Amino acid sequence: MRAVEERLNGAWWLLRLGLAASIFVAGLDKFFDRLAQWSMYLSPAAEKLLPVSGDAFLRAAGVVEMVIGVLVLTRWTRVGAYALAAWLLAIAANLALAGSFWDLVMRDAVNALAAYTLGRLTEWRAALAPRAAPLRPPAVQQPGAAKA
Repeated sequence: MRAVEERLNGAWWLLRLGLAASIFVAGLDKFFDRLAQWSMYLSPAAEKLLPVSGDAFLRAAGVVEMVIGVLVLTRWTRVGAYALAAWLLAIAANLALAGSFWDLVMRDAVNALAAYTLGRLTEWRAALAPRAAPLRPPAVQQPGAAKA
């Protein structure tokens, strides 16, 4: 059973790092618009409901996204993962309200499922070995090296 646990631990780390990095970088880019022109993704219907300008809202959203990314990378992985899942579903709903960007709606919905999965795996991992769970990624074994 140990080999299965090690493989799941490796998958957990990949999912954790990938989701945390992607949401953190997207949040940071809300201040620089290098990856995308983020304002085009804010639906006019949602923008009318905002008490602030779209740009101010997007910067605040960027801060929220960076905080979620940090949560996922710290001891609050489970909380961060569930927050990320909810955040991505809200983004998907906003994009659906805009009536376009259906490819992004699907991508964010699937990423929300991945974030939810990370939360569930984190719960499973904690229940399996609450004190013995490794705090760092598993060591990468060199090809051909004997396992100790």
